[in-house]
Amino acid sequence: MAESPRDQAGNPLALLSVHAHPDDEASKGAGTVARYSDEGVHCVLVCCTGGEAGDILNPAVDTPEVRERLHEVRMEELQASADAIGYDVVDLLGYHDSGMPDTETNARPDNFANAALDEAVERLVRIVRAERPQVIITYDEDRKFYPHPDHIRVHEISVPAFEAAGDPDRYQDAGEPWQPSKLYYTGWSRRRVKALHDAHIRLGQESPYTTWFERGLPETETHFTTFVDVGEYLHRRRAALLAHRTQVDPEGFWMRLPDPELRKVFPWEEFVLARSLVDTGLDESEPEDDLFTGLRAEVPSPRSTSGASPSGGGGGFAAVADKE
Repeated sequence: MAESPRDQAGNPLALLSVHAHPDDEASKGAGTVARYSDEGVHCVLVCCTGGEAGDILNPAVDTPEVRERLHEVRMEELQASADAIGYDVVDLLGYHDSGMPDTETNARPDNFANAALDEAVERLVRIVRAERPQVIITYDEDRKFYPHPDHIRVHEISVPAFEAAGDPDRYQDAGEPWQPSKLYYTGWSRRRVKALHDAHIRLGQESPYTTWFERGLPETETHFTTFVDVGEYLHRRRAALLAHRTQVDPEGFWMRLPDPELRKVFPWEEFVLARSLVDTGLDESEPEDDLFTGLRAEVPSPRSTSGASPSGGGGGFAAVADKE
């Protein structure tokens, strides 16, 4: 087995993703993690809740037996999904799903959104210090398009945990300090949604993204800075989604675009570089194609799976939109 890639200080490269519920890890950044896992990067998943408030969206598994043990089923699905992607570690933050505002679940004192912020940050800091990632992936703060309390809370704990993990005066009983170098937000650009929507329409299919536009998907492009080509890993993302049997119907429209079509119209996953303590060596107008830009001891030979760059050619991207 090849030696794990390392940073410039000689530490093994590690990536940590923070997600709200079981299944979020499959729909957000799964191809990117699969790519790095194959490269030998240590990949860690932090799932903040048990997903207990999720509906069963696949009629084939909507049975009394599944409903009776829904939490256990969702944990089994989470592990199967993590295995398909290639995560080395799955850490549970240990909170109950918060549900949506004004629901009975949302009022529970043990849910994620109602947890003491400092307590939740410390739990995440403890994991960061144990796993020593250079890169953390989390969510931006979205209070308009998809204001789920758990997704908002992921943002609220990840940003302070990034700063606190390396501070020896913070959370002194949570392990030896470790300072991550880069913090990213994962997301979906309007370009990506439009490309997939148009592909469904071109193939004569109902588009699941129609409702996204109806709900007010932002008109303007946001500040995506990093585009990772995952064309070779779409099958791993699909396997991870299908592992969540209660959440994903194999016959549903989310599964109807075949991987070759996805690879043709949009083979990238997108990220916002929200915080960096390293010099990436790139001009402000130049997008990254690697979350570990500026960190690697040796830059690997470039490889392309799509034949196009997100900053030009087939992708038609502007280099980097203005930061907000």
